[in-house]
Amino acid sequence: MVTESEVFDELDRRLLHAFEVDGRAPFSRVAAVLGVSDQTVARRYRRMCAGAGLRIVGVRDTHRLGKDQWMLRLRCAPDGAEAIAAALARRRDTARVHLTSAGTEVVCMTMPRAPGDYDDLVFDKLLRTRQIIEITAYQLLHRFYGGRTGWIGKHGMLTPEEVAALRPASSPDARPSGPPHIAPEDEPLVSALKADGRVTYPELQRLTGRSESSVKRRLARLLDTGTVYIDTEYDMARFGFATAALLWVTVAPGALDAVGRAMAAHPEIAHVSATTGPSNLLASVVTRDTGELYAYLSGKLGSLEGVRHVESAPYLRSFKQITYPPPR
Repeated sequence: MVTESEVFDELDRRLLHAFEVDGRAPFSRVAAVLGVSDQTVARRYRRMCAGAGLRIVGVRDTHRLGKDQWMLRLRCAPDGAEAIAAALARRRDTARVHLTSAGTEVVCMTMPRAPGDYDDLVFDKLLRTRQIIEITAYQLLHRFYGGRTGWIGKHGMLTPEEVAALRPASSPDARPSGPPHIAPEDEPLVSALKADGRVTYPELQRLTGRSESSVKRRLARLLDTGTVYIDTEYDMARFGFATAALLWVTVAPGALDAVGRAMAAHPEIAHVSATTGPSNLLASVVTRDTGELYAYLSGKLGSLEGVRHVESAPYLRSFKQITYPPPR
């Protein structure tokens, strides 16, 4: 019998790191940097897609675009939580939809694109849902870690030299003046990247109706300004990290920035942001098992000066990461 650790090994984790650095890198460049053949990279990539739900997708950076982003915490009736989570996962303005707290709580990140998206979700939909007992909303004020910054790289899969060799070169000609934005004519391009971050230029040309040179120029502009970035999603448990939890951390106001920066440097932290609400830091922590989670809570996190209270909620089931449906 083949175990999970035998299926996805160190080379697979190095490949994940490579795709976090540049999700659109040709297999030939990844292979050259990692010292393997093109065929090995292609075979491993297909296997991770099939066995660990690996997807490489284009993501709008709401932080760079100046859009408000909220984390919603929904306390639900026991018989309603899964249906509510599934419905939220299908919406275009949500991400990171998870079931926590013995299956009675749903957490959901909003990804609003239009001014009315948040109001439509909260006031028109959620507040009218009878099986929701309580809603707590946390507005993300400052992101210390997460977004375009990949988590697997914290575990030293690639050397700094390998990362530098993989990092895509910026295109000065693609840099626009003015603040980052997505023009209406770029929407088909962004939608295609959301479906497949590795979509080829000829396919983008077909989907957008633009010339290949125009597609390359517009894509370079979106990526160079940080308006859109290429991200990866996959089942972390298949790579040896079986325990994930959401943390609500209450910190003395004067220590908020220092604690947020310290947590951002911890290898266990996949995301941490300052927020409004009952607590003032929201974080996602990923460990190999519950023993490592306990060690993190009682050690690195608990010893930070200024931390007053920590509430943790392990993820029980993921309904959506970045895109829908989630990896299986």
